[in-house]
Amino acid sequence: MTDEDWRYSEERMELRQKVYTILLARFGSQLDSNGEPLYSMESITECAHDWVSQGNARTDGIVKYYQAYYT
Repeated sequence: MTDEDWRYSEERMELRQKVYTILLARFGSQLDSNGEPLYSMESITECAHDWVSQGNARTDGIVKYYQAYYT
């Protein structure tokens, strides 16, 4: 029996990276009228972690999920 956490398997870490990349591309460079980031890196990182930890196996729907729960 292994003590390895399934959320951090190689496959899940690859998915986490894909999710993070999608979120950064979509939300990471948006600025408000003062030039400040519109969306925090913390929310993007948390969303990527939550998405993978909830057992999602694909990136489909990640943008809508972020918009619904993190913006």
